[in-house]
Amino acid sequence: MVRLEGRSVRMDVTKDNHPVEQMTKDPVVIDQVKRLVHIAPLEKLFNVARAHSLWPLGFGLACCAIEGLMAASMPRFDLARFGYEVIRGTPRQSDVMLVAGTVTKKAAPFVVRLYEQMTEPKWVIAMGSCAISGGPFVDSYHVVPGVDKLIPVDVYVPGCPPRPEAVIDAYIMLKEKIMNPKVVELPRG
Repeated sequence: MVRLEGRSVRMDVTKDNHPVEQMTKDPVVIDQVKRLVHIAPLEKLFNVARAHSLWPLGFGLACCAIEGLMAASMPRFDLARFGYEVIRGTPRQSDVMLVAGTVTKKAAPFVVRLYEQMTEPKWVIAMGSCAISGGPFVDSYHVVPGVDKLIPVDVYVPGCPPRPEAVIDAYIMLKEKIMNPKVVELPRG
């Protein structure tokens, strides 16, 4: 029984008239598809809201923080027009981590700890050649050859140092990625 506008309406949904069950007879697939069908429009709405309210966590490990991130926030490039101007100082209020600069093996546990303290869902932007691949220090014994060895990275911003336009473009790419996520098909059988 379902109540609609003060009236009780009996909805008769039998096993034979459900379109998902007409397509397949596998009960696991039927349950998964039924859950996705009901949640998909709501999840799309959540993704649009998430994409338009990114709260970045910025911490500078080297020169990329000044040359790329801070310069993008200045009036000439105006990161504020996209709504990303307030860079959070704590991981518990952030959902985007901006790794700007060289990650040393001594700083690696702190980067991982900050990532783990961030709220779900969370994304990572690696800025500069040092954060992406170790940069000119890649042959050193104390430098991590890319932050993607520690945490998953969603967007890479190349350059040494990265241009402020590239930082803004990375935000836009992340926004598109959040609004249009890739759908992963489940294996059958």
